Amino acid sequence: MPKSHKLSRRRFVTTAMSAAAVSSLVVPEVFGRVAKSRPSAGATNLSDGSLTDAPPWKDQAIENLAKSPYAKLRQIPVHAVTIKTGFWGQRREINVSKSIPTMHDLLEANGRMNNFRRLAGKSDAAQSGPVFSDSDVYKWTEAVGFALQSGDLPDVRRMAEKAIDEVVAVQEPDGYLNTYYVEDRESLRMTPQTQSTGHELYNIGHMLQGSIAYYRATGDRKLLDAGIRFVNDFLLPNYGPAPKKPIVSGHPEIEMGLIELYRITGDKRQLELAGYILQGDERAKFPERRTIYMFSGTPFTARTKLEGHAVRAMYACCGATDYYMETGDAAYWKTLNTLWQDMVSTKMYVSGGVGSRSDGEAFGDAYELPNFRAYGESCAAIGNMMWNWRMLSATGDAKFTDVIERALYNGINSGMSLDGTLYCYRNPLAFDPSTGDKIRNPWYDVTCCPPNLERTFASLPGYFYSTSRDGIYLHLYDNSELDWHLEDGTGLKITQKANYPWDGEVEVAVTPAKPLDFIFHLRIPGWADTAQVSVNGKAVAGVKQGEYLPIERRWAAGDVIRLRMEMPPQVLEANPRVADDTGRVALQRGPLVYCMEGLDQPNGVELADVALDLGQKPASQFQSEYLKDMLGGMVILRHKGVAYQRPTSGNGLYSRYSGQPARTRQIPLTFIPYYAWANRQATEMQVWTPLSNA
Repeated sequence: MPKSHKLSRRRFVTTAMSAAAVSSLVVPEVFGRVAKSRPSAGATNLSDGSLTDAPPWKDQAIENLAKSPYAKLRQIPVHAVTIKTGFWGQRREINVSKSIPTMHDLLEANGRMNNFRRLAGKSDAAQSGPVFSDSDVYKWTEAVGFALQSGDLPDVRRMAEKAIDEVVAVQEPDGYLNTYYVEDRESLRMTPQTQSTGHELYNIGHMLQGSIAYYRATGDRKLLDAGIRFVNDFLLPNYGPAPKKPIVSGHPEIEMGLIELYRITGDKRQLELAGYILQGDERAKFPERRTIYMFSGTPFTARTKLEGHAVRAMYACCGATDYYMETGDAAYWKTLNTLWQDMVSTKMYVSGGVGSRSDGEAFGDAYELPNFRAYGESCAAIGNMMWNWRMLSATGDAKFTDVIERALYNGINSGMSLDGTLYCYRNPLAFDPSTGDKIRNPWYDVTCCPPNLERTFASLPGYFYSTSRDGIYLHLYDNSELDWHLEDGTGLKITQKANYPWDGEVEVAVTPAKPLDFIFHLRIPGWADTAQVSVNGKAVAGVKQGEYLPIERRWAAGDVIRLRMEMPPQVLEANPRVADDTGRVALQRGPLVYCMEGLDQPNGVELADVALDLGQKPASQFQSEYLKDMLGGMVILRHKGVAYQRPTSGNGLYSRYSGQPARTRQIPLTFIPYYAWANRQATEMQVWTPLSNA
């Protein structure tokens, strides 16, 4: 999200002020009962026309696909799923008790709210932060909105209401709202060049998404009406096809915001403007390198590969998938599938991360997947998950759920420390702290990733299930309860009991309000080589890995599905064209990718000198052990390996090949889940480990 394509890395700000501002606020009741939400006192209704009441605001999901004609699945609201104690329950509790409150205080300490107060005459502080700083506040508000959909958090809600009041107070009479392009920069507003680099539309896209999430949690339209006013009073009358002024999405995001807004207003002009932006405005001329980097400015349907800025590309694909689900445009669907295949076949890390180059935070060429230099921005992995969620909603195809799970458990989950107060901007697959790089930090001046991670964890219950005309789909596994209904209105409760992802046994109790015939689509993950399914003790045939198992029957209270998946460690090798992984392997167990950290290996052993010693049946040679006191509790893996004994002298950069095998000694190697790395002391890390040829 840099200001120009030259800027490749976010600048990390380590000031005494920001460090001191990290609040120790703990919300007394993390996830209590869902509040009986009602519009806040003073909530306004300033938009033209009413919003949809089908379904009502409090029953709308992450995306409201109730009337989307080309969506196969309908999403389920966040409040309908309660994630209990377990893997994600622990993560989400920390998110609302630590991450969201401390991020609020860091936004304050680093001037993000003063940018708004200054324009209202309530602060004399200078503008602070990059051109896209307003979006930091909007993403944080979206995180709060999703958190409030799971339960009442009075302190956090008060923070958000105060911030919303300060945002809407500075909206201009014509609907424009931006704290950067004011005063001496006002003449730069919405010129094609500013649109390509200035993030005006990116900011408003996040404002729309944040305001919609907050509205769905509380019924409060204050921020949403400000977003509607920006779109209806400022954008629609002035920008679009001739004779209006040109419009271009320099950083795709507005497309998703406009389409989700259309889904609750029914105002087709908003959908049409999103389509126009996706098509590209021929009057806004940019060099080809710029449109590649922006992943916009030319027709989306002309794209044949993923390139340019990774987050921009993922967000553009999200908007294009949303557009397809509303229009059914076959050209969009063809392009989306071409781009998806390009990603999963040649450009996605084993962690589900995307974006291999620091220069431009960009996709590389096919198979260009370096480890130490991997960028893997947290926002890009989140964009990957968001895109696959939309592709899943369009199709019901489990291959998209496999990517969601891979990105979520690995490339996204690694982005936030286990205590919820430090963040990874980039997520490499190998690391050496001797370079001086500090991978986890509380604040970045470009702070897009932290609130993005917070909104993802807060919205997670909404990703567990979907409904369809013929029944229900179960996507993700964890201790949880669903209290919702099928599409015909029949009430349905589902209770999951699991120790996922540490073991593969899941019990699913299905309780419809009355006996009813429907299909329960049970996901069999692509990693599950061996899986068995039974209903009430009777085996179900047709289980296939990487697919949904359709279980069709008359369901009644007391019915129980049992899923048993074996979880032996799996040894993965990369395509031979991935040069950095030649002669190396990665480990996966269930949905989790594993890595080695130097501090877990024998004293004096450097990761650069170790190799795995695998036999003919490597999975059977691993030892798995659950350690409840290690990094919040986890399964670690152990295996025998070797350490190369390097010469003590004469070990120059180059030497003549001797033909003699390197001397080695056997050592035990220890692996931990990748998401947990860099949560202790600074130490080496690697995901891909060389194979011993000894």
